[in-house]
Amino acid sequence: MARAGTTEQRTVMRARIILRAADGAAHIAVADELGVSVPTVLLWRRRFKEQGLAGLADAPHPGRPRVYGRELRERILAETLTRPEGTTHWSTRRLAKRVGVSASTVGRVWQEGRLKPHRSETFKFSRDPQLVAKVTEVVGLYLAPPERAIVLSVDEKTQIQALDRTQPMLPLRPGQVERHTHDYKRNGTLSLFAALEVGSGAVTHQARARHTGADFLAFLRRLARAYPSGEVHVVLDNVSTHKTPAVQRWLGRHTRFSFHFTPTSASWMNQVETWFSILTRQAIRRGSFESVRALSAAIERFTRDWNAGATPFTWVKTADAILAKAVRKAQVDSGAGH
Repeated sequence: MARAGTTEQRTVMRARIILRAADGAAHIAVADELGVSVPTVLLWRRRFKEQGLAGLADAPHPGRPRVYGRELRERILAETLTRPEGTTHWSTRRLAKRVGVSASTVGRVWQEGRLKPHRSETFKFSRDPQLVAKVTEVVGLYLAPPERAIVLSVDEKTQIQALDRTQPMLPLRPGQVERHTHDYKRNGTLSLFAALEVGSGAVTHQARARHTGADFLAFLRRLARAYPSGEVHVVLDNVSTHKTPAVQRWLGRHTRFSFHFTPTSASWMNQVETWFSILTRQAIRRGSFESVRALSAAIERFTRDWNAGATPFTWVKTADAILAKAVRKAQVDSGAGH
C-alpha cells in the first residue's frame, strides 16, 4: 500500500505509520518523520490493531443519509459504462443531468463503484511468439547473471532536440517557481547510445548525429574497448539497426559478446530506459541549449557525475510475475475495426 502509485496519500501516510511502528520506532519519532501529531500516530496504530488493514480506511462520516436507492445506483453505474453520444466519457455534471440527480450523488456512486471515467491509461500486450523464453532469459540475467560476466543494458535515445528558449529563464525564488518561455528555437538533434552496466549502474555512452546500423556498430566498438576482456551479455530491443549484416559479422568476430533481445512491445524490460528517463528529467527537459554541442556537453557532464556515484537499479520482478500479467487469454473483439 505504501509503495503503490495509485494509493491515496492519506492511506499511504497511515500505512507508513504502521510500518515504522513495526520497525520499533517511538511514537514521537514516527510523528516527526511523517509530519503528523502523536495522537494521529496513536489513532492509526489503535485502528490497525483492532481492525487490521480495514482500519486504515476512513470511518463513515456523520451527515445527511443517502437519498438514492439501489435501483438509482445501478442506473448510474450502467450509464457510466456506456459511451455518451458526442463525447468520449461522462462527467459528473453531464451524467447527473441525464439521470436527474445531483453531481455530488454521481460522484459518491462512482467512488463506491471505484469508477474513474476521467482517467485513461495505455497498454499493449506483446505478441512475440518467443515471449516466455525472452522474458525468462532477460530476467535471469538481471537476477542471476553468469559468474564473472558483464551484463549490459543497451539502447539508444533518438532525436534529442537542442532547444534554446527565446528569452532568458527566470530562476527559482522564494514564492516563485522557475519560469521559462513556452516557445523555443530548434538547434538540431542528436542520438544518444548508452549501455548501463547492470551490476554497478555505471553508464557508457556515445552521442551520434544519426541513428543507423553503422552508428550502432561504432558504439559496439566503443563497448569492446571499454570492456576489453571477459564475457559480455547485452540486453537490447528488436530495432532493425541491432540486426544488420555488419552487426552480425561483428558478433561473429567477437564471440565473447552475446545479444539477448527483449520481447517485442516490451522495451520497458531494458533497464537503461530508466536511466534515460532520469537523464531527461534532470538534465534535458528544462534545459536551454544553443547548439547540439552544448546539449552533448550537458549529457557528458550528467553521465560523468552519475558514474561517480553510480549504484545499480534493483530488479524485483520474477519472470513468472511478469508473465502472469503479460500473457492474456483471447478476449472478445470490441468491434472497433482497428
